[in-house]
Amino acid sequence: MSTMISAIEPTTSWYLILAAVLFGIGAFGVLVRRNPLVMFMCIELMLNAVNLSFVALALSLDDINGQAVVLFVMVVAAAEVVVGLGIIVAIMRRRTGMTADDLTELKG
Repeated sequence: MSTMISAIEPTTSWYLILAAVLFGIGAFGVLVRRNPLVMFMCIELMLNAVNLSFVALALSLDDINGQAVVLFVMVVAAAEVVVGLGIIVAIMRRRTGMTADDLTELKG
């Protein structure tokens, strides 16, 4: 007599709940933290949460459009990371202890 542990298969609801939790963590980080680098990472976490919900719903509805949107969002996020992270790192090298409020000095 063998005992088999049955694996619980995750449903779409589980992925949507996980996406909501990740989005909430990211939104909390953006609202609470003042470090621009941490805020930037929290925004990326929120984008990934939205991507997870798009993919989960695309698989659930058997539609490819959600995955196409995710591909587009990932391309735009990669470009955002290149430009945004470059600007933030360059500013943080010149001024240590910088907060997000100090970025208002960049206005022309």
